[in-house]
Amino acid sequence: MAMTRTPVRLVLDYAVLGVLAFVFALPALYLFLGSLKPSDEVLNGLSGFLPTDLSFDNYSAVLSSLNSDSTGYFWQFMGVSVLLAFVVVTGGLFVNSMAAYGLSLLTGRGRRALFTLVLLLMLVPFESVAVPLFYMFNGQRNTTYIQALPFIANAFSVYQFHTFFRQIPPSIEEAARLDGAGPWRTFFAIIVPMSKPVFASVAILTFLIQWGSFLWPVLMVSDPSVRPLPLEISVFQGQQPPDWGQILAFGVLLVLPVLVVFVFFQRWFVQGVASSAVKG
Repeated sequence: MAMTRTPVRLVLDYAVLGVLAFVFALPALYLFLGSLKPSDEVLNGLSGFLPTDLSFDNYSAVLSSLNSDSTGYFWQFMGVSVLLAFVVVTGGLFVNSMAAYGLSLLTGRGRRALFTLVLLLMLVPFESVAVPLFYMFNGQRNTTYIQALPFIANAFSVYQFHTFFRQIPPSIEEAARLDGAGPWRTFFAIIVPMSKPVFASVAILTFLIQWGSFLWPVLMVSDPSVRPLPLEISVFQGQQPPDWGQILAFGVLLVLPVLVVFVFFQRWFVQGVASSAVKG
C-alpha cells in the first residue's frame, strides 16, 4: 500500500531538497558569477558574491588568446579535448557493448568467470597502472591517439551493458535466429535499437571521465599542440600573476560542454541508470 504524504511533510521534503540543491549549486554559481568579475574582486568571498558590473571581458580574453607563452588558442585546446572525447566515447560504445553482448551469450562457468574478472577490473584504479602504461607507451608521447587508447575499453561500461542486455527477453533473440539472423545482425538490428538508454548513460559517464582526464595527459603530453583543456587550465592557472577572473571564465567554458551533453541525453541517461539498477 502506497504511503500518502501530508501537505506539511511534502513542504518539509521540498524545503530540505531545496536547501541541499542550493548547497550543491553554490560552487557552480560562484564559478559563473566570479567569471563576470574583475580579477581583484573574485577573492572577496561571499561579501562580494554578486558582481557590481556584469562583464564578459574575461571570456573574450580567454577565447581570443590564453597567454603570451602559449603557442595556441583556446579553440585549439578545445578541439583536442573534443577529438579525444569523440574517439573514446564512440570507440568505447562499440567495443564495450560488443564485449558485453558476447559475454551475455555465454553460458555455464565460463560466463561467470569472465564476469567476475570484469568486476575485479572495476576495482583497479587507473592510478595503479598509470606508471606501467607510461613506460609501455613512452615512445608515443605527445600524440593524440595515445591519450585516448587506454580509455576505450572500460570494465564499468562492460558491466553496465551486460546488466542491461541480460534483461532483454531471450524470446526476442530466439525469434531473430528463427528468421535467419546471425549474432551480428541480431546485435546491430535488434539489440542496439532497444538499448538506447544504456548507450546514453554509458556515453555520458564515459564523456565525463574523459573530458576531465588529467593524470594521463600530465604524464604523456608536453607539446602544447596536443594539450587538452584540463591540462591547459592547470598551466593557465600557474601563470604569474594569476588572473582569477579569466581562470574562472576558463572553468565555465570547461564545464559547459558537460552540461550540454547531459541535458541532451538526460532522459535516456535516467532510464539507463534506473534499468541497470534493477538486477545485476
